[in-house]
Amino acid sequence: MSVFPPSARSSIVSTLRAAGCVFAEDEAGLLLSTAGSPAALAAMVERRAAGLPLEHVLGWAEFCGRRIAVDPGVFVPRRRSEFLVRQAAALAPADPVVVDLCCGTGALGAALAACLDRVELHAADVEPAAVRCARRNVGEPGRVYEGDLFAPLPAALRGRVDILLANVPYVPTKDVELLPAEARVHEPRVALDGGGDGLDVMRRVVAQAPRWLAPGGGLLVETSERQAARAARTMGDGGLVPRVVTSQELYATVVIGIRPGGAPLSRTATASG
Repeated sequence: MSVFPPSARSSIVSTLRAAGCVFAEDEAGLLLSTAGSPAALAAMVERRAAGLPLEHVLGWAEFCGRRIAVDPGVFVPRRRSEFLVRQAAALAPADPVVVDLCCGTGALGAALAACLDRVELHAADVEPAAVRCARRNVGEPGRVYEGDLFAPLPAALRGRVDILLANVPYVPTKDVELLPAEARVHEPRVALDGGGDGLDVMRRVVAQAPRWLAPGGGLLVETSERQAARAARTMGDGGLVPRVVTSQELYATVVIGIRPGGAPLSRTATASG
């Protein structure tokens, strides 16, 4: 039996609409289903009306059909990144070694591991709060490290990585202030700001990726559509064989770079959503 009166939902919807929440009905349902008491519900509604991201209020986000823990101050996984996970799953050989860089909550690595039979999963992020959150989501036997890009990874992974997920920040610095307040105010800038043209962090990843990837291994990054050609050229200049795949459904663009050599990967990625 619900601990909330029948009038609670309509009251929450009114409050959220007044605060500018576009999907107030859906959000009210999620808040009601998550809160354990009237006091907890009131606090959650207040936080959401004040502008906190819904996922930070709930403490979780749905991603690839899974509930991913999302702590305050940690980058919220976007639904469009599910396309990157699907492309990675299509590229993965049997029993792959997977690295999830700039992992945030660890959503991408955890979701990829869940759809593969067996995987050796490693993840890393420079933000301590993200690392703590990712360790909850990745669980055992995955490993999550704190540090900048490849720096904290075990040296034994060099030349062994089959799938390198790098959901790097790619918003140009001048555009960060144009982001919705939910992202701009409540998510770490390091997870959003990609430098002058948005590709600075990606370039750093590409510069080191060939020495970490196994022959035939793939690097996958998300970009905007307008950045994709430049990102693909960067991968090519870095010694990888690039291609761009898009999903109209999720409004997602992923650039894939394959390290030459080795046996063909066991599955074929598609360019459709």
